[in-house]
Amino acid sequence: MNKALFLDRDGVVNEDYHYAYKPEHIAFREGIFELCRHAIDKGYIIIIVTNQAGVAKGKFTEEDVQALHRWIKEEFRRRGIDIAAFYYCPHHPEGSVERYRRVCECRKPKPGMILEAKRKFDIDITRSLMIGDKPSDRIALEGLRSVILKSEYTDGGGYDAETLAETEQYLR
Repeated sequence: MNKALFLDRDGVVNEDYHYAYKPEHIAFREGIFELCRHAIDKGYIIIIVTNQAGVAKGKFTEEDVQALHRWIKEEFRRRGIDIAAFYYCPHHPEGSVERYRRVCECRKPKPGMILEAKRKFDIDITRSLMIGDKPSDRIALEGLRSVILKSEYTDGGGYDAETLAETEQYLR
């Protein structure tokens, strides 16, 4: 079985732009490439899991999300880092696009994206780690450790690390 480093996108992989959907919206977060290299050296596969409510709210399309993910994957590849997969949730219960307006099992903190990755990549959840920047990134899945970075969403508390470099201690 594999172990995975699950990363939230906006706020962890890149600075939180609030509804990023173009390469020009992306500024990679300090330390992200080093963290990923360190994780790969320890045997982790890298998987990005991200809520993308902007799709449900009509701010951009699924095609925009997929194009941005292809671009991010290439930027990581150019730095010698393979991202095994991207999973995203386009749903939101208050979305303006009816097709995406719903409660689902893939929107974090629900475990749908993680469970799909688990099946596809034969992942041992108990050996894996999730890093996010919001309370909703503490995935509701027994055995999965979640680390929350200090951010505008943690209200001065409820986080486990201030920097990505500090999260390396959680890699086993």
